[in-house]
Amino acid sequence: MSKLSTYLSIVPLVAMCSLGLAVGANANPATAPAANTKSSPTFLGDGGHYPFSEAVRVGNTLYMSGQIGIKDGKLVKGGIDAETKQTLDNIHSTLLKHGYRKSDIVKCMAMLTDMDDFDDFNKVYKAELSRPYPARSAFGVSELAAGASVEIECIAAK
Repeated sequence: MSKLSTYLSIVPLVAMCSLGLAVGANANPATAPAANTKSSPTFLGDGGHYPFSEAVRVGNTLYMSGQIGIKDGKLVKGGIDAETKQTLDNIHSTLLKHGYRKSDIVKCMAMLTDMDDFDDFNKVYKAELSRPYPARSAFGVSELAAGASVEIECIAAK
C-alpha cells in the first residue's frame, strides 16, 4: 500500500473519531444516563419552629447549620466560656447523631458579638477540639439569635 493510500484510509477514521468526540461533548445532559445518587443532598433533622435543616449530607460531607449555646431550650448562663462549650457540645451531638465525630470536622465558621471575647473563645475551642484543627473563619457580628454571644457552624467529611 502506498503512502498516499494509507493516508487516505486514515483520514476518514480520524474524521469519524473527531465527530464522535464532538457529539459526545455536546450531548444533552437531560438524555445522559442518571448521575450517581450518592451525591444527592439528604436533608437531616429540622429546625423545629425555624425554616432550616439541622444538617445536610452530600456524599460523605455533612454541612451543619449554625449552633448556639442552647441547652434545654434556653441559652446557657456563664458568658462566652459557657456558651462556647455548650455550642461545641451541641455540634458534637449533631455529629454523633449523623454518624460523624469531632475529628471529621474540616471547616468551622465562628461568629462573635464581641471580638474582645476572641481569646476566651479560642481557649474553649482549643480544649474541645484537637490538632489538626479544622480550617476556620471568625467574624464579629452585631447580633445573634436568642441573644447568643457566639454561633458556630461546621462542615464535616469522612
